[in-house]
Amino acid sequence: MGLLEGKTALVTGAGSGIGRAAALLFAREGAKLVVSNRTEKTGEETARLIRLEGGTARFVRADVSQPADCENLVKKTVEAYGRLDAAFNNAGIGGELNPLADYSLEGWREILAVNLSGIFYCMKYEIPELLKTRGAIVNMSSILGQVGFGAAPGYVAAKHGVLGLTREAALAYSASGVRVNAVGPAFIETAMIAPVTADPAAKAALVERHPIGRLGRAEEVAELALWLCSPKASFVTGSYYPVDGGYLAR
Repeated sequence: MGLLEGKTALVTGAGSGIGRAAALLFAREGAKLVVSNRTEKTGEETARLIRLEGGTARFVRADVSQPADCENLVKKTVEAYGRLDAAFNNAGIGGELNPLADYSLEGWREILAVNLSGIFYCMKYEIPELLKTRGAIVNMSSILGQVGFGAAPGYVAAKHGVLGLTREAALAYSASGVRVNAVGPAFIETAMIAPVTADPAAKAALVERHPIGRLGRAEEVAELALWLCSPKASFVTGSYYPVDGGYLAR
């Protein structure tokens, strides 16, 4: 019996990378899935892959920076399956790389809208349904939710903010049965960092930041998100869990 057998799960940003890996894993562990993405083609492909493995999945397009999209996403999930038991709020963007004084106003607004406000909007509409099932939320933060980087003020500010939102929601709703946690990946080999890792020297510099001696894999983050959404983590809430190959130990 899978860890999420009989449960309904929602995964945002499921078109690639960590989101796709998590959606596939959740389905293998018995969950019925609603997968969401801003890009329809890749989101539909994730749902198709789940169904090819014998799982149950539907795609609902959503731009998490838009509150109405997040509300509709939860509504469609409940209409499809009658309930919501777990939500992995994974959708995010990398944003521009510039020191603060050179960071564009447009870039600042965009990354906060997706990476921070998007988490807030998703939780706002997920929590009323999760209160009915005593479900769980996992929010996507980052190692940069704990430390700085030097050239990513928007991303760092947003990911620090995700930890604050996670703790606030956990304090407000844990006694009512809704657990809320955050995960913090280091550098994971996904499309988001492909422009950097395409340069061997740049990739080597990134690898060197991880004492384990390599970059992470999307499936390694998905495994932690699965556990946090499952009954195995029944006493775990309000916390932040790095998946970082030792990055934060330095």
